Amino acid sequence: MIKRSGGTPRHGRADIARIRRMTDEEIMRNSPPELADLPDDFFDSAVLVPPLKVPISIRVDKDIIVWFRGFGPRYQSRMNAVLRAYMTAQRNAPAKKRNRKA
Repeated sequence: MIKRSGGTPRHGRADIARIRRMTDEEIMRNSPPELADLPDDFFDSAVLVPPLKVPISIRVDKDIIVWFRGFGPRYQSRMNAVLRAYMTAQRNAPAKKRNRKA
């Protein structure tokens, strides 16, 4: 959830222009306490997730769509995150397990 300058929360994407205008002090003041003492190299191994999306048509069981939509807007992004997590797990799985037929 993002707060507008008036303090009213809104849902959606971050206001990148506003964030870029923030000073380091504002960022620190608005950051959760657990981010205060991160080591300097914390983001060195960060991986940028490609933002490019490819529109597709896919048929999914009705109960799956109902379940994902039950969490509210951006259900397709959540479905994408689940697929990404599965893909990452499969990539990191030993080849013996990964190649097993279902």
